[in-house]
Amino acid sequence: MGDSDGGFSDPPAPATATHTPSSVPVREDCWSEDATGTLVEAWGGRYVELNRGNLRQKHWQEVADAVNACHGHLWKARRTDIQCKNRIDTLKKKYKIEKARVSESNGRYTSKWPFFVRLDSLIGSLYKPSPPLTASHRKTPLALPPSPSSVPVGPRSKRPAGKAVDSYFFRRNFAVVAAAAEEAEERSSAGDGERSGPEWFGKLAEAIERLGEIYERVEEAKQIQMIELEKQRMKFAKDLEIQRMKLFMDSQIQLKKIKRAKQSSESGESFH
Repeated sequence: MGDSDGGFSDPPAPATATHTPSSVPVREDCWSEDATGTLVEAWGGRYVELNRGNLRQKHWQEVADAVNACHGHLWKARRTDIQCKNRIDTLKKKYKIEKARVSESNGRYTSKWPFFVRLDSLIGSLYKPSPPLTASHRKTPLALPPSPSSVPVGPRSKRPAGKAVDSYFFRRNFAVVAAAAEEAEERSSAGDGERSGPEWFGKLAEAIERLGEIYERVEEAKQIQMIELEKQRMKFAKDLEIQRMKLFMDSQIQLKKIKRAKQSSESGESFH
C-alpha cells in the first residue's frame, strides 16, 4: 500500500553479483610474461634452497602467494598452487626444446626466448644432450641372419604341396642370408680389423647388394617351380579323372555282362 503522502515505496535495489577467486577457473595459457617471470623467480629461489629438489605442496602454495602478491590484484589473475606447478612443467618442456636446438646448431642458434637464460642456470645441468658420434667412433654391428619368422618367402599356397615348397625355399633363403653375413664378416676380418670408415661400409653395401640379387634369383626360381608344380597338379587331376571315368565304364560293362548272363540262364531254365 501507499505511504501517508500517497507515494509508493522504492523498489529494492538489485543485488550485485559477487565473485570469488575460485568461481571461474583461469585458463592455463593466460599467463602474462611478467607473471611468468615472477613465477620463475619464486619457484627458482625455493628450488635452489631445496638443493634442486622437488617442491612440496606448501612450497607451491608459497610460490602462488608470491605471484598473487604481485599480479593478483584482480581476482581473474589469481593463481593456485596447482596452476603454478603446471605452468612450470610447461616451461620445462619449452626449455628442453630450446636447449636441443641450441646444442644441435653448434653455436649458430641463440634462443630468443626470454626465460631461457634463467632456466638454463637453474636446470641446465639436467638436460645435457649426448654428443654426436663421429665416423671414427661409430661402429655399426654386422647384421645377423634374420629369424625364421621374419624371412619373406613370398605368397603361400593353400595346398599341402605348396606349403612343402615354401618350407624348402625358406630353408634355402635362410642359408643365403647366413652366407652373405659370413662373407661380409670375412671381408672385414681380412682388412685392418676396423668396422668403420667408408671402405668397410662400401664392402658391406656390396654384400647387401649381392644378397638382394641372390634373393631375387631364388624368388624367381621359386615362382618357376611353383608354376611347374601347379602344372603337375593339374595333369595329375586330369589323369585321375580319366582313370575314374575308365573305372566307371568298366564297371558298367561288367554289370551288363552279368545281367545278360543271368537273363540267358533264366531263359534256358524256363525252356526246359
